[in-house]
Amino acid sequence: MATPEELDDEDRRVRQLRTAVHLTFSVIAQTDMPLADAEAMVAAVRHTAVRLFPGKESVFDLIYLPRFRRLLADRYPAPRFASPRAC
Repeated sequence: MATPEELDDEDRRVRQLRTAVHLTFSVIAQTDMPLADAEAMVAAVRHTAVRLFPGKESVFDLIYLPRFRRLLADRYPAPRFASPRAC
């Protein structure tokens, strides 16, 4: 059974991660930055998650990474190539 101090510490870490994720999401969604910078921000927030919750990389990848991928796909759509013309 976890002690009250351990539960408080976990709550603090969850809040810290949630704040980092929300701020990163907002910055990417609301600013004009290159895709590489946005990807670096996602990598940094993932690093923060791993620092706060060691060994839980797969949880971040399962919960948050799909949201970031959707945001990046919406914010930075793949270039559309013109269809080849008949000469």
